[in-house]
Amino acid sequence: MYAWQRCARWRHGYHHAKVLERLRQLSEKWLLAGELAVYSILAVLLGATIAVALAGGTKLLWQSAASWMLARGTFQVLNQLLLVLMLVEVLHTVRISIQSQTLLIEPFLTVGLIASIRRVLVITLEAADLTKEDRWTNGAESIFRSSMMELGLLAVLILVLVGAIALLRACPRRRASESISEME
Repeated sequence: MYAWQRCARWRHGYHHAKVLERLRQLSEKWLLAGELAVYSILAVLLGATIAVALAGGTKLLWQSAASWMLARGTFQVLNQLLLVLMLVEVLHTVRISIQSQTLLIEPFLTVGLIASIRRVLVITLEAADLTKEDRWTNGAESIFRSSMMELGLLAVLILVLVGAIALLRACPRRRASESISEME
């Protein structure tokens, strides 16, 4: 093989690699822009949902205060506000994803923890209604028993989620590039 043939093949291979690299960069740029657009739309929709849920909680609080039913209304308002807190945490996760271009697990664990606590409060409120003298029947007894089992499972789930969050905070975060270089 002549030197000029080797040089032509090298230039062709070099040019081919350069085109592929440019194509990879452009596709990465467009995919990143699409991802950012989806996250931005999601953030706007979550913001609107938060505003509606907060308005609903305010309305519940106002109605319960106006009718002097604060004991019953407080649990409903708390339930609504915990929903708002969950949505804000999801919005926070989306914001972090937009800024850092990584997906973190801790915000999702926090949302799960809030949702579990919210469910515990709802079950407790329903169980309090069931245990009133005029509502206690055989059907209410089975509902009460299954509610207590669900409360037990939720307590275990809450402990697991708190433990997972504590472990995540205790362990130092490693970047993906560091762990890849260690694997090689």
